Amino acid sequence: MDKYPKKTIGELCRIEKGITGLASAEPGQYPLVATSLERKSCNTYQFDTPAVCIPLVSSTGHGKKTLNYVHYQEGKFALGTILAAVIPKDAGILSAGFLHRYLQFFKETKLVSLMKGAANVSLAVKDIAKIEIPVPPIEEQVQFIELFNKANSFGIQLVGEFNTQSNYLKQLRQSILQEAIEGKLTADWRKTHPVVKGNPDFDAEALLEAVKSKKAISKKDKSLPIVTESEKTFELPDGWIWCRIGDLTNITGGKRLPKGTTFSDEITEFIYIRIVDMKDGTIVDKNLKYISAKTRNQIKNYIITKNDLYITIAGTIGQSGLVPDQFDGMNLTENAARVVPYEVNKQWLNNFISSKTIQELFAKATYGMAMPKLALMRIQNTIIPLPPLAEQIAIVDRIHSLLAKVNLLEKQVNERKVMADELMQSVLREAFG
Repeated sequence: MDKYPKKTIGELCRIEKGITGLASAEPGQYPLVATSLERKSCNTYQFDTPAVCIPLVSSTGHGKKTLNYVHYQEGKFALGTILAAVIPKDAGILSAGFLHRYLQFFKETKLVSLMKGAANVSLAVKDIAKIEIPVPPIEEQVQFIELFNKANSFGIQLVGEFNTQSNYLKQLRQSILQEAIEGKLTADWRKTHPVVKGNPDFDAEALLEAVKSKKAISKKDKSLPIVTESEKTFELPDGWIWCRIGDLTNITGGKRLPKGTTFSDEITEFIYIRIVDMKDGTIVDKNLKYISAKTRNQIKNYIITKNDLYITIAGTIGQSGLVPDQFDGMNLTENAARVVPYEVNKQWLNNFISSKTIQELFAKATYGMAMPKLALMRIQNTIIPLPPLAEQIAIVDRIHSLLAKVNLLEKQVNERKVMADELMQSVLREAFG
């Protein structure tokens, strides 16, 4: 759009701040434009004209320059106090619709780059007024709006299709885990590996006795009630047995930081593992936080090892995962539990805990509304099907093989989403060019 004359927004528009408090607004018949995508409502209106509504504060805060949305609104509407309405003075020279699409497309360079502040990042009205924009003839502005709308509609359609595919793959992933916990994935394996009574490799009852013996030796055996018939949710294959997670493991909690201490970005020998570090069945090593040797000494007994699993027990409930070697012996947040398996395959246990059956049982055992919590004893009492040890290994191998295919499909879907977005952006860049 270099061929078109450029003028500042201040020359072409009047800019007016909103006057409606978002928290105190009385709901009513008029749209209330806020910083979020969704409109609220209000019983009074401030404007009755097409306008571009720009948030004056960062979308994320915390010292970061971000702006999720630039809004377009017409008719009678109210505007929140932390937004400004940009209204063309002459609709025959500048269309509010064109201005909105231009600023939305170039918001990173035109708007976000002007945001200032350390803790409270904001955008000044006077800086908005200085922004230069191209001004094509009004007829071309209308044509551009039509092009933008078509591209946007096509993009929304593609995103919808990709989201449908992603949701299907998530359901497929959960279906694989559910077939595993019901014994369906290894039905053929059992035909060539019959039950051998008394052998933990091929008899779950013998395996459970071996686990209890090991726990008794370690003095961590806890008496849990036998699983009743009414608790069992489906029939198990021959050689399997119902038990409780606490029969197979020792479960302990993490520890909050002592009063007056905190973690930091400064690297030390001691990582403090938080809920945000637990993703996709593992612990990620990005944006890690560390504690001092003194703090570590105060909470040294609340660690997790590479032989354990974790389960999240506050806020996000029931997510489990393996512990990479890097985090062996590191401290664990009080919002997660350390699960120490005895004589069973930890990967098998992690897969079964991630299944729909166990996740639904965790959901029923969760308490609290504002901050949901899952008590350690309720995890211990949760029932779980126990296959023989050799079959656990076969289950892990089968799940690994199937999920590898799902992961490949998910990667392809994500790559196509990126390509579609780049294509749409290319079309719009060419139009703006």
